[in-house]
Amino acid sequence: MSFFLRSLKESGHLDHLHFTICSVGSRKLEERDDYGSQHWNLLAPNLTIYGFDADADACDAANAELEERAICWTEQHIPLVITKQVGELTLYVTQNPACSSLYSPNEAFLARFVGLPEMVNLDFTTELEATTLDTFCQQEGIEEIDFLQLDVQGAELQVLEGASQIVKNSVLAIQTEVSFSELYINQPLFSEVDTYLRSFGFALFDFDLDAARRVRRISPIQAKRRPGQLLWADAFYLCDPIKDIENVRLQSPENLLKLACIADILGFADYALELLEHLTLKYGDNPRYNVANCIMSCLTQVPEVVQQGLDSLPIFANLKDFITWND
Repeated sequence: MSFFLRSLKESGHLDHLHFTICSVGSRKLEERDDYGSQHWNLLAPNLTIYGFDADADACDAANAELEERAICWTEQHIPLVITKQVGELTLYVTQNPACSSLYSPNEAFLARFVGLPEMVNLDFTTELEATTLDTFCQQEGIEEIDFLQLDVQGAELQVLEGASQIVKNSVLAIQTEVSFSELYINQPLFSEVDTYLRSFGFALFDFDLDAARRVRRISPIQAKRRPGQLLWADAFYLCDPIKDIENVRLQSPENLLKLACIADILGFADYALELLEHLTLKYGDNPRYNVANCIMSCLTQVPEVVQQGLDSLPIFANLKDFITWND
């Protein structure tokens, strides 16, 4: 998926950076849940991944599988409930354990849709010790998390509220599941999560709508254009240092380059390009942050761009004083 990352890696521009990913609700159900199997692994060995899940068995399985693979980055999965408070909480364990939540399933609503009761209806409850992400980071001496991913079945806002310090001080991008209807009783919906993240300066970039629609159980038909009600999605939020010019943290060259890499991995190549240009124009006198050659080299891989003519691009005019093709 990434467009610029490999070039940045091979040119040595990432050698001095270390990336930290935190995944809350880290059970690995499919390949996209395994960050080491995606383009994130291009950041290795300067990559640390913390995963949290309430299911101790899932964490044990993930850690055992990582040991067997002999990975070249640091990754550990920790059996902890991460929320907005420290103490004992009730976990509502569902028919499919991956759908378990700190909120009780809304079974009357779920019953109206195909495939949901079999997954999300309540199996049993259990009491577990919980903590906050801020508390965990303080205890473990973790000062930075660059990318935060949340999938905790309706409790995402609780996690964010318990992570306000680490989000404010270091997080550059967030991928979070959001709900548009109450699959769980009294769970916060998208509007509340969106308002909270915008208060920290994050901008909504996109939704991933895979498998997020469900058709009514009574219906023998399913429309092609609108195949059921949109119930949830993954939402992608990124900082915007070009807009938020007074934010000193976001203006550092390290964070500009990190955010560009994260945007690239997430598939926002146009935003990655804008950030890389901004980085070069602002800090390009330092070879560590002059990425003009990488930008132009990657653009030459796009036939339509080459046909248009690289030297006709506005970005070429902006960066021409930083381009050293012979390097």
